[in-house]
Amino acid sequence: MSTTAESLAIPPTFNVATYFVDRNVIIGRGSRVAIECGDRQITYEQLLNKVNRFGSALLRLGVRPEERVLLLMFDGPEFIFSFFGAIKMGAVPVPLNTLWKPPDYEYVIRDSRATALVVSAELLPAIQAVPPQARRSLRHIVVVGGADVTHTHMVFGSLLSQGSADLEAEPTSRDAAAFWLYSSGSTGAPKGCVHLHHDMVVCAKLFGDGVLGIHENDRTFSVAKLFFAYGLGNALYFPFHIGATTILWAGPPTPQNVYAVIEKHRPTLLYSVPTSYGMMLAHQRAGADFDLSSIRLAVSAGEALPASLYERFKARFGIDILDGIGSTEAGHMFISNRPDAIRPGSSGKIVEGYEARILDDDGRAVGPNEIGNLWIKGDSVCAGYWNQHEKTKGTIAGEWIRTGDKYTVDDDGFYWYAGRTDDMLKVGGQWVSPIEVENALVAHPSVLECGVVGREDDDGLVKPVAYVVPKQGIPGTAELAKELQQFVRERLAEYKRPRSVEFITELPKTATGKIQRFRLRALASHT
Repeated sequence: MSTTAESLAIPPTFNVATYFVDRNVIIGRGSRVAIECGDRQITYEQLLNKVNRFGSALLRLGVRPEERVLLLMFDGPEFIFSFFGAIKMGAVPVPLNTLWKPPDYEYVIRDSRATALVVSAELLPAIQAVPPQARRSLRHIVVVGGADVTHTHMVFGSLLSQGSADLEAEPTSRDAAAFWLYSSGSTGAPKGCVHLHHDMVVCAKLFGDGVLGIHENDRTFSVAKLFFAYGLGNALYFPFHIGATTILWAGPPTPQNVYAVIEKHRPTLLYSVPTSYGMMLAHQRAGADFDLSSIRLAVSAGEALPASLYERFKARFGIDILDGIGSTEAGHMFISNRPDAIRPGSSGKIVEGYEARILDDDGRAVGPNEIGNLWIKGDSVCAGYWNQHEKTKGTIAGEWIRTGDKYTVDDDGFYWYAGRTDDMLKVGGQWVSPIEVENALVAHPSVLECGVVGREDDDGLVKPVAYVVPKQGIPGTAELAKELQQFVRERLAEYKRPRSVEFITELPKTATGKIQRFRLRALASHT
């Protein structure tokens, strides 16, 4: 039986910022460290002050409840001040992927009609590259870091100084929109998942408490960034739910950086994705190995964790990795291994408080160990996709949501990933649309047509490979392959770049001209 906001005693009038920020101060946790970022430490009392200042400053700027506030920011305290400050005054923060390109930001600005944007200084050029007519709704741009401010921009610190340390929370409903997260679509266009005020509390209680047993002495470090649904739970509302400390790292998640953060800040909970765990295992140093002794549990999501990666990490560091599956639509994880119930290679068991079904294409339940479509029921599932009525109806059916994943469940209740119902790829924990990559490639003057599929690497992790048919008279050389990879890199986010380009004389197609991706996948598995 699924857990609901009502069964968790979340009141009808409820502003979630007060739950995760104000409550910690009210119950005596004000002096505890909420955030560590580099050499900065911010207590819960200081956090409340900054959240109030940001929220009240937005009100003074004329930002109104229910208006969207885009957050294009590297991980840091300012992200958290902005996120909860916007929610507390009734606005709707929308974290954005820092790896996107200007066309992606243009789409989201148009789609959300946001009135304010908070942006890290290093990312401001990507916004400035958006045509002015596309960002007409943005009345306010607030820059974090850097002092080059024009009449259209303001400095984050100056904005905070204009705010008040006191802010009465907007009396929102537990079922009102609290924040959005954009999820990549099968055609490349992002979908805005509208999450409600109660959603984060449901996730924190069901997964944070129920699976991790998180407590106030925990110190969490998420390699997955805050703009991910996964990272937002790991690094923000899970620790704040219990008064623990979150450790933030703004830089790139290279193995060297990840190890350095762990050894300096000594987290007890580590969250990452399989690709990152593989990179950590590949990284060695002379002398004593990296010290991960502070970590009591590691967690993985974003893509299926191969059993071999789990076993190698356990053998090297003595740490269990709890693999699981969640989604942007569900807020966080709904199936997971447990500290006392780990089956390497599986996604684990259903998280208590959620329900799962595995159905065939006609909606009938399949038997044990039979592949079917995974459906999930839980009260953290988003209300729908903004401006995407048909896609909402195609994904959410009453209380149930179609995940788009193929699964089996064994006799012991462990769920096993069996692929996607569409052609989407999970690469390094992020969705990649083959169609989007193909559209970028065919824009190159040497490409006649192409098809993109996933191919497993030596660790069993999926990477995109492009099968390209060159135009007549153009040879498929190694130089052209590199040129095409760079061509995609300049137009799409780096993680969408094909890891290899293979040249073929023609694509396998149906009688109606549709690419037979299953044949390309079979080809990829033998090369």
